[in-house]
Amino acid sequence: MSNGQEEPKFKKIVTAADGLSLGISMVVAILLGVGIGLFLKNITGASWTLWIGVFFGISAAILNVYKAYKKQKKELDKLADDPRYRYKKYDNSDDEDDKY
Repeated sequence: MSNGQEEPKFKKIVTAADGLSLGISMVVAILLGVGIGLFLKNITGASWTLWIGVFFGISAAILNVYKAYKKQKKELDKLADDPRYRYKKYDNSDDEDDKY
């Protein structure tokens, strides 16, 4: 990098693992919900408690996706503010065409 700071050695691996962890966390959340639902069904004997667990598992998976989206959006907004990635900033203060 030009400012004297070196990029961390495992930055690409950590970034890739962060993306992979979203898929894993979705599967784990749903499986935990199903497991809790089955546990409640065995304890209470009511079959509808299984669906409560499934609902909570799917809700947790959706929440994980939303959190990952917000994190990525925050990083992309920070990147959009970086002057290196701006195309051109239009400045009409010294525009010659306005005189005619």
